[in-house]
Amino acid sequence: MNYREDEYLDILGESIAPGTSKTINFNIAKLYTSTKVEIPVIVERSKEEGPTILITGGIHGDEINGVEVVRQIIAKKINKPLRGTIICIPVLNVFGFLTMDRYFPDGKDLNRVFPGTKNGSLASRFAYQFVNEILPHADFCLDFHTGGASRFNAPHIRVDPKNSKLIEYAKIFKAPFTLLSNNLKKSYRSICANKGVDILLFEGGKSQNNNRDVAREGVEGTMRILDHFGMLQRHFDISIREQDTVLISKSFWIRAKYSGLLHIKIPYGKLVEKGEYLATITDPYGTMRHIVKAPNKGYIINVNEAPIVYKGDAIFHISQSLP
Repeated sequence: MNYREDEYLDILGESIAPGTSKTINFNIAKLYTSTKVEIPVIVERSKEEGPTILITGGIHGDEINGVEVVRQIIAKKINKPLRGTIICIPVLNVFGFLTMDRYFPDGKDLNRVFPGTKNGSLASRFAYQFVNEILPHADFCLDFHTGGASRFNAPHIRVDPKNSKLIEYAKIFKAPFTLLSNNLKKSYRSICANKGVDILLFEGGKSQNNNRDVAREGVEGTMRILDHFGMLQRHFDISIREQDTVLISKSFWIRAKYSGLLHIKIPYGKLVEKGEYLATITDPYGTMRHIVKAPNKGYIINVNEAPIVYKGDAIFHISQSLP
């Protein structure tokens, strides 16, 4: 069924007709120089009626791999829907993106201030505008992230373990792993849950880094979701992954027992056995060498790629409860 010709999408003061495309500049603030800071919001509408999917990256300004996933979705025209509407925002935190910083200029983490306030800090004001002017149009959201600092995430989806519907969507996305984790207070995921909007959060790679394999996982998973909703153009070939996503319900961090130089010996995503050699920690003088071993059988879903660590630093995130 087609949209009515007068069935416009009214967003950010613009009216977008069915079967048209538009890039809207979301004006959020100015720099000290009075230069406007605008966020491009890229809208693609089909003439055929369907859901509206919101795809975002860069909620943390230094998480480049998430931005790259959304960029590829646009560049490859995957965002031109067979039916419905797709809204893409590659860089939510443009301030952080400009300075390669996780945070907004006010020192706030955008992903910890939702739903925001009209008269609060800069990050809070932006969250408020996003929640009130963009999110209400969405039926489904995809949000792309990376690991923080030097911690490299194996590509995975994070969903609330209490939401069986999202777990089924994660199985359709089919990232290598699906991590069951509770929604954090004042996060984008939590506000979507409060408003009844389904969301999948993708994690892969690390900050200030662009990894081709991680980007491919994000793009191909998005195509599977769009195909599920009947929105993927028919000329796209969907990558077939024989192995289902691995559901991880329990995990923990292996922490450094000594300070020193960290030498990683295994790749991210590996299924390791109990007692398997994971890394060594050495001092700079050639007198100390400590071997890090796996405390249990499990998947390595995050690897700290920092060259040096302090005692107590998280170095591996490993799943547990495997036979």
